[in-house]
Amino acid sequence: MKIGFIGTGWFTKTHADILGEMDGVEITAFCGTSVEKAEIEARKWSKASGYANVEEMLDKQKLDAVYICVPPMAHGAIEHALLERNIPFFVEKPIGIKDEPDAIARKVEEQGLITSVGYHWRYKDTTKKALALLQNRKAGMALGYWMGTMPMVPWWRDVSRSGGQFMEQTTHIVDLLRYLCGDIKEVYAAYNSTMMAEKVEGTTTSDVGSVIVKLQNGMVATISNTCILPEPNKSGLEIYTDEGVLELWNHQLRDVRGKRIVEYTEQNNPYFVENQIFLDAVRTGNTSNILSTYQDAVKTHQVTVAANQSAMTGKPISLMLEEKQEI
Repeated sequence: MKIGFIGTGWFTKTHADILGEMDGVEITAFCGTSVEKAEIEARKWSKASGYANVEEMLDKQKLDAVYICVPPMAHGAIEHALLERNIPFFVEKPIGIKDEPDAIARKVEEQGLITSVGYHWRYKDTTKKALALLQNRKAGMALGYWMGTMPMVPWWRDVSRSGGQFMEQTTHIVDLLRYLCGDIKEVYAAYNSTMMAEKVEGTTTSDVGSVIVKLQNGMVATISNTCILPEPNKSGLEIYTDEGVLELWNHQLRDVRGKRIVEYTEQNNPYFVENQIFLDAVRTGNTSNILSTYQDAVKTHQVTVAANQSAMTGKPISLMLEEKQEI
């Protein structure tokens, strides 16, 4: 299989390193914002070439699949170029900033194109265990967190380019909530800028926020985030049920029933698992093991878009899921 990458940042390096350990996979192309950046990555692989233009890369190479690892504001034309050529793609979250992904999802559905989105929390064995435990419990509410620092890249602190923390990072927790507990029907958000705009020049994204969501099944959840901390604090989801609390953190699941606590430690590398499943789907055409297709990821994206709208207007936003199902 011949694989190309669009983007030259951390996620490209992470996925490329994993693919480099797999049999039958050749990394043959990198596309960056400059040919120099692309060639730096390409030189790490014996059969790879660097490009500064997506169309040129796709015209010159016959690729079996492409990885899209670019900042939020760069999505759109890339996905359409791959759709035009019917090339399966793996795309890192978030998949856009506003409503651009809706049209892409419709075309993906129409063409039956194989896609996968990098919501790697779905591929954790601790998440799989939590999902199994929830089959026999009644969940009533959840609390989610992404409490950390500000990434020191210029586009991240510019809300017009990143979409803000809830869209760029906390989307993982939104997606985890959806995966474990079901779809969301209403969103109400409050954001604020408390200090980072004064500390870091060019900061327009909010540095604290809380979002209350109502799920279709009646659950209520609150997901909070901040980027004001000097060190990362915690990221995860607590689910409150009739039998106790499930606490799902980055490397651990805790099943808390009063004084009885059972802990499960993450054993797998979810990045490896999601890559293996995606490439197996491209080889075989069997997509049943992909846990986050582009169409499903759009539903998570719509929640983050609604949260940003709610924070701006001060009003709750209803998600018309019945209409969105047609995507």
